[in-house]
Amino acid sequence: MTVISEQTIDLGSCAVHALACGPTSSATVVLLHGMKFQAETWRQLGTLEFLAGMGQHVLAVDMPGFGRSPASEAAPVAVLARLFEHLAIERVTLIGPSMGGRIALEFSLNYPQRIAGLVLVGAVGVEDNRSGLGVITAPTLIVWGGEDQVSPLGNSDILLAGIKGATREIYPGAPHPCYLEQPDRWHASLRTFFTSLAK
Repeated sequence: MTVISEQTIDLGSCAVHALACGPTSSATVVLLHGMKFQAETWRQLGTLEFLAGMGQHVLAVDMPGFGRSPASEAAPVAVLARLFEHLAIERVTLIGPSMGGRIALEFSLNYPQRIAGLVLVGAVGVEDNRSGLGVITAPTLIVWGGEDQVSPLGNSDILLAGIKGATREIYPGAPHPCYLEQPDRWHASLRTFFTSLAK
């Protein structure tokens, strides 16, 4: 059984609660969350344990104002940058659904050299950030629910066209939180992606 530890990290202007598991000697994967969810969602879904089982060091983060992280006026991208600096994480693979997808995308646009991999799931805010997509060179997986009523499927087209070498998976019949509706397929998608990163 995978041991999942909890920690609250004091970043000065804010504090961030996180769940962590997997070998610390490995590259770090950071799981963000959607507006209605939190770090705990990834534990319940089994994604933390799944990625740790693949040998990844995994950190599921409650962004300020969500889960067990107190609210802060600091911008999400600045919070992540401060968190990674605090933890001495130089390069990271970011996984972000919906709101978390927007944060992951905007962090990648601001710090493209720090991204080892990127997984965007039904990301929002795509139109607002489409002009800068060309700076992202890290391997990128785009995952969308075929019946997403929150972030239109057209947003995945924008990402696929704008990020060089990106791949896409559409889950037919799945709503916005497609990873919650089809967890087995979601974990299979991650297995394929992380196996390709290791090559």
